[in-house]
Amino acid sequence: MNKKTSKSKSANLKKSRSMTRRKFLTATAASVGGAAAIGFPMISRAEITSLRFQSTWPTKDIFHEYALDFAKKVNDMTGGELKIEVLPAGAVVPAFGLLDAVSKGTLDGGHGVLVYHYGKQNALALWGSGPAFGMDGNMLLAWHKYGGGKELLAKLYQSIGANVVSFPYGPMPTQPLGWFKKPITKPEDFKGIKYRTVGISIDLFTAMGAAVNALPGGEIVPAMDRGLLDAAEFNNASSDRLLGFPDVAKVCMLQSYHQNAEQFEITFNKTKYDALPAKVQAIIANAVEASSADMSWKALDRYSTDYIEMQTKQGVKFYKTPDSILQKQLEAFDVAVDKRKDNALFNEIIESQKKFAARVVRWELDTVVPRRMAYNYYFAPKKAEPKKKG
Repeated sequence: MNKKTSKSKSANLKKSRSMTRRKFLTATAASVGGAAAIGFPMISRAEITSLRFQSTWPTKDIFHEYALDFAKKVNDMTGGELKIEVLPAGAVVPAFGLLDAVSKGTLDGGHGVLVYHYGKQNALALWGSGPAFGMDGNMLLAWHKYGGGKELLAKLYQSIGANVVSFPYGPMPTQPLGWFKKPITKPEDFKGIKYRTVGISIDLFTAMGAAVNALPGGEIVPAMDRGLLDAAEFNNASSDRLLGFPDVAKVCMLQSYHQNAEQFEITFNKTKYDALPAKVQAIIANAVEASSADMSWKALDRYSTDYIEMQTKQGVKFYKTPDSILQKQLEAFDVAVDKRKDNALFNEIIESQKKFAARVVRWELDTVVPRRMAYNYYFAPKKAEPKKKG
């Protein structure tokens, strides 16, 4: 065999092997395609679920910002599998119409407070309205999660036919007594005053002699400006400042028992929520708790800043509410509770809160060191020492 013939046979052999390899790959691809067609699982992108929420807050209020913070956490944690869009108050329904809208499915969910549903069942206001038996907002949330509150709230919503899943979160600090034209010095100063509040606080201040008008946040300052209100409370230094309270009043009374332990509420339409995958439901529950912590940290930063700036830049004077008024509030709350002695759920919740508060508040009072001494040590003006004679 000559060299030319040998080279020709070698080339033909390589060509034959190449053709065989191509046929094998083609057959394999066809086999995989056929297998997929008859039932092998295929990797596909997860479907995106979009939910439309509304808050009960104006766009500029820090509370609406909290609602957006929660939505972003959920959207990020699900990798875009769930997308929550949050609209401001009034975009779809008025602030006080949120529960009905979510329950009926007009909205997929919402961000507000439970006391705004006070008209549906007075007991809903117990998640934030009143002295909470000495508990603060974080303690009330502890009661909700570990002291039976969660089960009682589900029972309460079921009793009024609300098709919602509720997540209380975000402990609020003690709210001011409110904004006034002049300092309030005694309980009698409330006689005949036109005052804004919500929830059981309506009964509390009515018992103190005020003419109470419940208005959502965005309507309060315009009402004060037109003289329809003499005084009002809303919530905190940042919200009050952004809503324009310093433009209509220069006196703010700090400390009150009327809303000593309020928190926010995130609601989902129950039908929509139940249809979500268990994994997404778990992410939502964890996002609620993450948002609760983040909200309380952001509040400390922002509220303290606005508190100082309202004094230094807007001429607001802050006064501590006299103890005589605080004592009267506790007595008035007892009157409000007694008026509901025929409301079985209301009283069941009251007893549950009292049982939890008796243990938890006592523990904190005995355990946590007062901050006033340390604050005064580091920040109070130092008294000049008397000069030595001689």
